[in-house]
Amino acid sequence: MAHVRRGVAALWRRSLWIPVGAVAVGVLVPLGYLVARAFSADPSTLADLVFRARTLRLAGNTVGLTVAVLTSTVALALPLAWLVARTDVPARRLFTILGALPLAVPGYVMAYALLAATGSNGLVAEVTGLVIPRPGGFTGAWLALTLTLFPYLFLGLRASLLGLDPSLDEAARTLGASPWRRAQTVVLPQLRPALLAGGLLVGLHVLGDFGVVSLMRFETFSFAIYLQYTAAYDRVYAAALALLLIGLTGALLIGEARLLRGRRFARIGAGTARRQRAVALGGWRWPAALGLGSVAGVSVGVPVAATLFWMGRGLEDGLWGELASGLLDSVSAALPAALLAAALAIPVAVLSVRRPSRASSAAERVAYLGYATPPLAFALAFVFVSIRAVPWAYQTLGLLVIAYALHFLAEALGPVRTSLYQASAQAEEAARTLGRGPLRAFVEATLPTLRRGLGVSVALVFLSAIKELPIAFLLSPLGFESLALRSWAAAGESLFAVAAPYALALIAVSMPIVALALRDGRDASQP
Repeated sequence: MAHVRRGVAALWRRSLWIPVGAVAVGVLVPLGYLVARAFSADPSTLADLVFRARTLRLAGNTVGLTVAVLTSTVALALPLAWLVARTDVPARRLFTILGALPLAVPGYVMAYALLAATGSNGLVAEVTGLVIPRPGGFTGAWLALTLTLFPYLFLGLRASLLGLDPSLDEAARTLGASPWRRAQTVVLPQLRPALLAGGLLVGLHVLGDFGVVSLMRFETFSFAIYLQYTAAYDRVYAAALALLLIGLTGALLIGEARLLRGRRFARIGAGTARRQRAVALGGWRWPAALGLGSVAGVSVGVPVAATLFWMGRGLEDGLWGELASGLLDSVSAALPAALLAAALAIPVAVLSVRRPSRASSAAERVAYLGYATPPLAFALAFVFVSIRAVPWAYQTLGLLVIAYALHFLAEALGPVRTSLYQASAQAEEAARTLGRGPLRAFVEATLPTLRRGLGVSVALVFLSAIKELPIAFLLSPLGFESLALRSWAAAGESLFAVAAPYALALIAVSMPIVALALRDGRDASQP
């Protein structure tokens, strides 16, 4: 009997590798086809494509925009996080929520809002009479991306500042260090993990962004890939640009890992860390609150106000039917993708936490590789592999759902893995001793403890998938017109009144998901 039980347990462990292997195939095979398509050209042609002046200009634009957005998001998020975490500024909880809400505003909706609020017929001109030139190019893309991406840094920095042990700062003060010196030597080094983790997410989003740069007409690798694939029909050059873009994301990942290598940030020694006392701002309390409110007004208020303003210009006949159709298309892809990603995250997390090995670690990294691959490059890889290997699956809802799930799997993996670390393995072992099989023991003893993590996973993937633009653009079925596709297409034609209801619907659907992530005590920035 014991021999039979060991055999069943071994079979259960092996069966976990089936979905994990499917994930690896789903992520690596399309990328392999992308490489094959790029290198289908002869070496001299490929070298000419890579080293031509336009490619170098695209690389400069992409890197320059990434550096600029990283700099501005840190400059914005760090003081905001310090104010809500370390000072007595009024309404800190409200400002924390407002600081996270821009996560509900897709970058292309922010770009649309900035365009719709400016110009001679925009919101600002109508309300104040002041004509602000419409932003475009580098400046417009930088502004829109900064306003939508700073929460990824803000949430992590706030959590780190709340977790700092005040005794470290007190020790530095007793040694005569000035406030500026203490910030440099004590506080900022402790914030390095949050800065690097948030900065990594911001950098990956900027490198992979397509919606903002296309509306602002600023050529980066993503925008050029779209143009080469849809307008020039040069698939080899599009594949080569996609590989160069993946190379940039790889460099960003390696740089972040090396900056953290060998560093320790945990408190060492006996005793219990104490909570910090809030810094008294005195007469600066209300000016600081005004500054926080201004950031919230620009990052959340402007998109909402601009969409409402243009909706007031006149609603089209049949709008509510079109809106319902767009919402149905969005949910029909985003919800199955979220459920699939959460389901795939379970075996990956179980192998990583309960059966750690080089193979399980590699499987987990493959899941993050799909997330780190820029969306347009990821979608292009799926186009190549589906046309060559499974042409009947190209432009089907099933392929779109699979692409969503594999791309956002890392967002589902984090909460599930965290919940699994908190689940007792002894409860599952006890169920086994009572005669339960491995699968039944897992379902009865462990799966209920993963309920919250799975709920957060579904919410985060749904939030990302419903906002996703480039993957939907390249892989959506004929007749599929999600809210994201409708709002981007109308904004691209400067049809601000047409785009407004779809943009507002995206914000309205996304905000409760962000609130859910905050309520469950998890930063939406942590995949």
